[in-house]
Amino acid sequence: MGGEAGGAVGVGDVLGDADRGGEHAGGGSPVGIRNRIEVAAEEAEPIGRRSQAIEVGREPRERVPVGDATISILDTGFSRSDVTYDVVGVWNGAFFRLDDHLARFERSCAELRLTLPHSREEMTEILLDLVRIAGLRESYVEVLCTRGVPQAGSRDPRTFENRFYAYAIPYVWVLRPEDAMDAVIARTVQRIPTSSIDPTVKNFHWGDLTRGLYEAYDRGARYPILLDAAGNVAEGPGFNVFALVDGRLLTPESGALEGITRRTVMELAAEDGIPVEACMLSEAEFRRGEELFATTTAGGVMPITSLDGEPIGDGSVGPVTRALRDRYWDAHSDPRYITPVDYSA
Repeated sequence: MGGEAGGAVGVGDVLGDADRGGEHAGGGSPVGIRNRIEVAAEEAEPIGRRSQAIEVGREPRERVPVGDATISILDTGFSRSDVTYDVVGVWNGAFFRLDDHLARFERSCAELRLTLPHSREEMTEILLDLVRIAGLRESYVEVLCTRGVPQAGSRDPRTFENRFYAYAIPYVWVLRPEDAMDAVIARTVQRIPTSSIDPTVKNFHWGDLTRGLYEAYDRGARYPILLDAAGNVAEGPGFNVFALVDGRLLTPESGALEGITRRTVMELAAEDGIPVEACMLSEAEFRRGEELFATTTAGGVMPITSLDGEPIGDGSVGPVTRALRDRYWDAHSDPRYITPVDYSA
């Protein structure tokens, strides 16, 4: 866990952001999140000053500024990428779909035969506490479970003591809401087959995604979208994708993480009467999209306005994308989805 080192963070170090407002509102652009974006940007420097990390793989529990957090170089989460994780956002002082993120985290651990040392209720309290102590109103909060450190050179994963880590840092943007994505379909690399790595289990097997990133940069873009071996659209580095084709909103059903932001958009679209479907989405069908966008916790609904150097439509953000982006941020004040942080506790 990186970041700039800082002193111990406590309630006395909070800069007073709890008093700063910023309600969401509808409109042609993400009006209503602007004030919170400014606050989030202000909090982003330096990371170590306001952030908190916790390591619960052993007792006693250790809570430190993120710049002081450590992980054993022998931990197989580091040395073999034998780890799973999840990321949940905090916006305007409340976690968004925290229970859904923790449910997915638990399922990922079960799939990898990792044993969590805490119940969901205990993890909820740990994360609420980290954000409260750091005083972050907008935060990127990550939980990890690693296989742990081998005993006396053992390679038998059944003998490892699995370890839990969590940290809270200022909110991270994959794409800021005023920007748009310049995407490419990767040609030099395919997504890892689902028969080898289950993409619904969050993992750090990013070799294919990193190759895709370098290809995008070499082609003058920033955001690669990978296909599977059959030529169907899968996902990009840390984001799901959608295409609006003949009035239907389509997203890949295979080769991609079942993102919580993706799920939210599908639910909101259905509520608004937009037909939405997870399907085997061919490259040709994806290219037919009148609108394209991506989704992720670290950015929400992110419009794709060019693909392989060519504009999508007239090159501006489409009306459906714009409406769903506003609906997504509005949902961050919806009691169905939020878990408020009590900063006074």
